[in-house]
Amino acid sequence: MMDFLDLFSATDMIARWLHVIAGIAWIGHLYFFNLVNVPLQGVLDDAAKKAVNPKLLPRALWWFRWGAMVTFLAGWVLFTMNYMYTPGLGFGPSVLFTDSDGMTGRAMWIMLGMLLGTIMWFNVWFVIWPAQKKMLSGQALPEELPAIRKRAFLASRINIYLSGPMLFGMLAPAHFGVMSFGNFIVFMAVALATVWWAIKASAQAGQSV
Repeated sequence: MMDFLDLFSATDMIARWLHVIAGIAWIGHLYFFNLVNVPLQGVLDDAAKKAVNPKLLPRALWWFRWGAMVTFLAGWVLFTMNYMYTPGLGFGPSVLFTDSDGMTGRAMWIMLGMLLGTIMWFNVWFVIWPAQKKMLSGQALPEELPAIRKRAFLASRINIYLSGPMLFGMLAPAHFGVMSFGNFIVFMAVALATVWWAIKASAQAGQSV
């Protein structure tokens, strides 16, 4: 029979797997919407949009929003298990969260990643999805559509820019660990510059095939 520590490790592994695979679905669709769909929508006429979007967007948005939700929930499970629980001792900050010097570098990085990920999750569920649902269902009045599209576009752009720093925050605890103002600035600059380049390159990507 599986003992407690084995059960703890197995639960941690399953939650970690869910967090990663759901994150792939979520962030993959975020990049699809920003780097592929936005340029595509810009060249489609109204007739093409009416033919393509009702078949494409509901399916893509389903994976997008539920990928975000599963990633968010599995992430909180992992944070609790690793940073706020110690097997045999119970709930409370673990040695990964605090040590003799206070909050650890690992904890600082993961808290950064969680903060940005939470903002992104909120944008998906409470800005992007409500706006898209209103447009796809035909509930939006014609005069409302420009503002709704702009709101959804802005939230999606914020999310893609946050995704770069967020991923550094998620990866650094296990693979880097050290938190200082200098390396924070470097990593954030690299992340934001890379996303900016990807967005700029997406406009020309289809022309190079």
